[in-house]
Order: sequence, then structure tokens, then C-alpha cells
Amino acid sequence: MHIHNLTESNSILNTFISEMRDVTVQKDSMRFRRNIERIGEILGYEISKVLNYKPSQIQTPLGMCEMNVMDNEIVLCSILRAGVPLHNGLLTYFDNAQNAFISAYRQHQKKPDSFEIIVEYLACPNLENKTLILADPMLATGQSLVATFEALKPFGKPKDVHLACVIGAQEGIAYISKHFDQDTHLWIATIDPNLNEKGYIMPGLGDAGDLAFGEKLQH
Repeated sequence: MHIHNLTESNSILNTFISEMRDVTVQKDSMRFRRNIERIGEILGYEISKVLNYKPSQIQTPLGMCEMNVMDNEIVLCSILRAGVPLHNGLLTYFDNAQNAFISAYRQHQKKPDSFEIIVEYLACPNLENKTLILADPMLATGQSLVATFEALKPFGKPKDVHLACVIGAQEGIAYISKHFDQDTHLWIATIDPNLNEKGYIMPGLGDAGDLAFGEKLQH
């Protein structure tokens, strides 16, 4: 797997991530969502650098100009619900992309640190020979991304796969590296060292879905 950790170089991205982590700032849900969107825009720009391009003749008011334009059919798939603002950020740059949405959540067993990933809702176009961008802000254990990708397989085989995440743990990255093809690209804003006993990223930032959209009732 090709891993692109964007915080290996300092940029304005550091500010957005810092605000998302900060307990005094992240309580502002609108700002939290907007920071995820901003990170999605940055991830989209970085992803665009490795896509395919073809020459195209452009008519300007004063003459003709040859430009290289993107030549990928993109399907952007986000994992609900925290993935919505990340999806919007990516869609700002890939505005002609087709869109897919999938629900994936943890169903906890009797032990609080034991869970399985449940996929209940999926809407997806044909993926055959297209570029799939699979977006999920939190890459904790990696099980959600793997379960989502398995659920997408009946819709066709993409020609290439890009994973877009805001924050991840080393353990989760190691897990998905075993389950995705070696040509898969992971684009991630920052990487934390480990998970706690409940499978949450440490030091992380908390529950991205709750911070973006409010606390949920569990059943």
C-alpha cells in the first residue's frame, strides 16, 4: 500500500487538525465540520496529482491553448455519518464525480471492547474500471474500511482505489495494508501511534460523528 501522510510536511493542515483535537474548539460543531471539509479539499488536491491526464484543446477569447485535463471516472464513496463533511470537501474538487454512500457502524458485544462492523445501507453506481475514492475520517481498527470495500465488490472492480482519511492509528493502517491490494493509495492527514482498549485512536480527537452532528442514541 502507498501511504501518504500529509503532516510529514508542515502546512496549514496542521491548524485544521489542531482545532479538531482541541477540546475547547471542537465543541463548535459547525467549525468542526468545516475543518473536516477543508481537510477533504486538501486530500482531494493531493490525490489529483497521481490521477491520469490527457491533452485537451481549450478555446480562449484570444486563441487556442493546450492543457492537460483529468481523465479519470471517479466514484466518491463515503461512510456515514462522519464521512459527510469529508465527502463534501472532496466533492469541491472532484465536482463531476459519481457518488456512493454506505453505513458502517460498530455493534458492541457483551464486552465493551468487542464489536463487529455492521453495514445496513448502500447506494452505489457501477464501479467497473473507475477510480474509487473511499472516504472515512477515522481510521481506527481499519475494520470499517475493509467491511465497506467488501460490500462494494458486487458493483464492479475499480481500476484503482484511493482511501481518504483525516486521522488514523498505526494498528489500523497495518490492518488495512493486509486487506487491500498493494497498489492502493492511503491519503491521510495525520497518524497517531495506537488505539486504546476500546479501539479508539489515541490521542485522537473523540467521536467524529458526534462532534460533527451531535450525540447518538445506542440500541
